[in-house]
Amino acid sequence: MGFVNGLRCRECGKEYKTEAKYVCEFCFGPLEVVYDYEGIKKILTREKIASRAPNMWRYRELMPIDGEVTISLPVGFTPLVHAKSLGKAWGMDKLYLKNDAVNHPTLSFKDRVVSTAVIKAKEFGFDTIGCASTGNLANSVAALSAHAGLKAVILVPSDLETGKIMGTLVYKPTLIKVFGSYDDVNRLCSEVGARHNIAFVNISLRPYYGDGSKSYGYEIAEQLGWRAPEQIVVPIAGSSLITKIYKAFKEFELLGLIDGVPTKVFGAQATGCSPVTTAVKEGKKNFKPQKPKTIARSIAIGNPADGFYGIKTINESGGWAEDVSDDEVISGIKILAEHEGIFTETAGGVVISVAKKLLDQGRLDPRKETVLCITGNGLKTQEVLHGHLDEMETIHPRLEEFERVYKKK
Repeated sequence: MGFVNGLRCRECGKEYKTEAKYVCEFCFGPLEVVYDYEGIKKILTREKIASRAPNMWRYRELMPIDGEVTISLPVGFTPLVHAKSLGKAWGMDKLYLKNDAVNHPTLSFKDRVVSTAVIKAKEFGFDTIGCASTGNLANSVAALSAHAGLKAVILVPSDLETGKIMGTLVYKPTLIKVFGSYDDVNRLCSEVGARHNIAFVNISLRPYYGDGSKSYGYEIAEQLGWRAPEQIVVPIAGSSLITKIYKAFKEFELLGLIDGVPTKVFGAQATGCSPVTTAVKEGKKNFKPQKPKTIARSIAIGNPADGFYGIKTINESGGWAEDVSDDEVISGIKILAEHEGIFTETAGGVVISVAKKLLDQGRLDPRKETVLCITGNGLKTQEVLHGHLDEMETIHPRLEEFERVYKKK
């Protein structure tokens, strides 16, 4: 038995039953899942959570499912790494990396949200799921639909990176390239979903799909010793993740699992697609859509569905937002690899360089416990590093040639 009471509009408060619906019929506001927190509080303790298997379903009472967990893959509970080398370079003793670059099965945080959406799709009786994606979501929908025995229909921008295309096609979904940006692809998916019986995870199932991200925040709090961090830097695409991490901390506080939420939330975007960070820096409560032009394609959403709420989360927490150039994105990828041995994709490069910029601005306090969110694996976006790494030398199998090259290093 689950603890989902239904859906509620985030704007007008209109309530709905648990169904595949994502927008209010009265004010067109977004819907969110409503939980029975009093019921959860009676049974969910630190001890119960800690006794369970190390995956995202150790928090299943706070996940938007009504039946059994039908995903048997061990999604979630990724490492929280104490970044000692990078922290030393930056003068931050309490710097941590939440590393979803090693999340199972497709090496990004999207496996969390898709696991939730797949379970929900099966509960609602769908046999086909779909998505609009900039890559990571496509990988995850393809893999987890195959695991769950569902068909998948996936639409992506036509210029998507080769690694992400191959990492989707291998699971044999229906994969279609679409000319245009992610926002163009997403609009098409809305039209397709209205005509065909396909559960689009980030449209018709969005309220449930989004809450899968809360597990990322729960894990951070548990792995820090049952406390929320003082500062956190989160990449922004559709703005769901940044809102759900903060919601996770607040839910743990409500349930008495942590003693407070001192967390300042900082948003990170690429300058070539920065609707949320631009709005924050200009002191605006809402954003102006942008046309993406950045190598950080995994977060290149010019019209973010939850952008308004992302801005609200940043402001309410007392945080800030910044964006960085493509050159800084590449620098961030290299810095993380060289200092911590973690190869992240472009979104992680954004987070690293934004964190350094915020630190230089005096907005991040180097003395405070800080978590940087690494949400995807660099093996998917190797193309961006072409021309930015040292050239290799090739030698004959002779010791003197090795010595010649070795002495240069």
